[in-house]
Amino acid sequence: MSTLYLVGTPIGNLSDITYRAVETLKRVDLIACEDTRVTQKLCQHYEIHTPLKPYHDHNKEKETMRLITKLKEGCSIALVSDAGLPLISDPGYELVVAAREHGLSVETVPGPNAGLTALMASGLPSFTYTFIGFLPRKEKDKLSILKQRMYEDSTLIIYESPYRVEDSLKAIMKVDETRQISIGRELTKRFEQVETGQVNDLLDAVKSHNIPLKGEFVILVEGAPNQKDHQWFEEMSVTEHVEFYKAQNMKPKAAIKAVAKDREAKTSEIYNIYHEI
Repeated sequence: MSTLYLVGTPIGNLSDITYRAVETLKRVDLIACEDTRVTQKLCQHYEIHTPLKPYHDHNKEKETMRLITKLKEGCSIALVSDAGLPLISDPGYELVVAAREHGLSVETVPGPNAGLTALMASGLPSFTYTFIGFLPRKEKDKLSILKQRMYEDSTLIIYESPYRVEDSLKAIMKVDETRQISIGRELTKRFEQVETGQVNDLLDAVKSHNIPLKGEFVILVEGAPNQKDHQWFEEMSVTEHVEFYKAQNMKPKAAIKAVAKDREAKTSEIYNIYHEI
């Protein structure tokens, strides 16, 4: 039976690929990849002669069903991203959904992941973490996500372009300028760099070029302190607290109930303060 293989590829160092991944890429009939030029370098290194087919965000609507047709005709296809795991902030979701809808076999061939690689070396808590991927470009949308997520007791894993690292660090500072973060860049490559410290210190390091804006970045943000020791909302007024929940698309009544629960107060008391009764 034909199979769609989801194959993990190196995030930098070409040696970071499994025997199974190389064997799979050699055995399949077609490799669907983001950028044929990038995948061709990997193929040349491991003497993989399988034909390559572009599959990326700009052509996935028309190419998804073409690949499904090939799978139904008996071809086996490997899906790869430029680096790391397909589907993880990379194309492939629509193809996997379509393959399952058509009753086709989908098999994963694991490999490296930039977020977890950075987390291991960061020194930040690694027992609970939340993968966010890329933050929105607009500051308002960026802050909306950070304000929601940075109050959770979970280390955040964020991917970022070198062109937007400074903006993202400034947004993190607006939420909590004392929060511990870690920056990983050029992971597994010759000039790999992982730096951990308060966000304001690492922003200064970026501005002074001690952390060069080159390569793909992973930003890790330490989770909020345990609420038993520090209430995340303690510097907010009741009105600001309610508005925070409303910004998460809660209706006013639900937001007031949530604030009352946080503050261990009566709902009517919070209602009266919020409405200035």
